[in-house]
Amino acid sequence: MHFIETGFPGLKIFEPKVFTDSRGYFFEVFNEQSFHDAGINVHFVQDNESKSQRGVLRGLHYQLNPMAQAKLVRVVEGEVLDVVLDIRKGSPTFGKSYSLVLTGENKKQLFIPRGFAHGFSVLSETVIFQYKCDNFYSKESEGGIMYNDPALNIDWGINLNEAIVSDKDKVLQLFKDCVNNFVFQP
Repeated sequence: MHFIETGFPGLKIFEPKVFTDSRGYFFEVFNEQSFHDAGINVHFVQDNESKSQRGVLRGLHYQLNPMAQAKLVRVVEGEVLDVVLDIRKGSPTFGKSYSLVLTGENKKQLFIPRGFAHGFSVLSETVIFQYKCDNFYSKESEGGIMYNDPALNIDWGINLNEAIVSDKDKVLQLFKDCVNNFVFQP
């Protein structure tokens, strides 16, 4: 298993070793010991999966402490532009976004520590997106930031005028107004 640093503290790309032969492929999606060896000490308690069509944009979402979630995200089939925004006060990358193309073909995964807002846009006809979470979903703890906040200037890789966005995501707060209780811990 191979981990790549992103320049954002705690945010890591995970590239699994994929074994292929005439039958197909095999790889470990998650191995707690390998993650521990890479400095990621997390206990996942919930797996989620979504299916979306081209042009769907989901995000930017997070949950407040104490219900914050670290996530390990991946694409099973299709392609997304995965985007995270560091909202940890005091972080050297506070207010900066990071994006990565995740596909069913490249099998890359992104480990997102607590204190990041997360979203993705669908670049393929359809996508099956999976993520592991280290805390349970809590509606009361939901937070979000407007995906098209001009101060963030995030390139989602799609035409935002044609994006398919939920009603809830259309009325999220701007970054400067978002409520969050994350403090960077070096």
